[in-house]
Amino acid sequence: MTQSNSAGSHAYEIPPTEAETRAQNSSLGDILSEVSRDVSTLMRQEVELAKAELKESGTKAGKGAGMFAGAGVAGHFVLVFLSLALMYALSALIGLGWSAVIVAVIWAIVAAVLAAKGKKEMKTVRGMPQTAETIKEIPPTFKPGEETP
Repeated sequence: MTQSNSAGSHAYEIPPTEAETRAQNSSLGDILSEVSRDVSTLMRQEVELAKAELKESGTKAGKGAGMFAGAGVAGHFVLVFLSLALMYALSALIGLGWSAVIVAVIWAIVAAVLAAKGKKEMKTVRGMPQTAETIKEIPPTFKPGEETP
């Protein structure tokens, strides 16, 4: 490449860059092979990074889930002992048998309300509507045996 300076009296040549030199001395097949190799290496590195991130996230999620499970067990014992305390407190007024029945009925009502709310919530679950929609948009060429609309 030849350029002249601002005065126009001297011409000088800018040395080619490494990429230009390689492009001049390499065949198209060699360049495409190198690009393919680089893309392959990049993909392997990305997969390894994803594995490492998933492992770290999975470990943290497992620890968190274990803590929630422990909290659930502890909460269950709290409810059991509070129920027993209520039962014994009521037994001073109406007897132990009837107080146990009253506490059981209270828990049956709580269970019924939670079950009704859970059933209502489950009816709102729609699955994967966006995924289902995008699968419908796959070009017909990827669906062998189906006619093109």
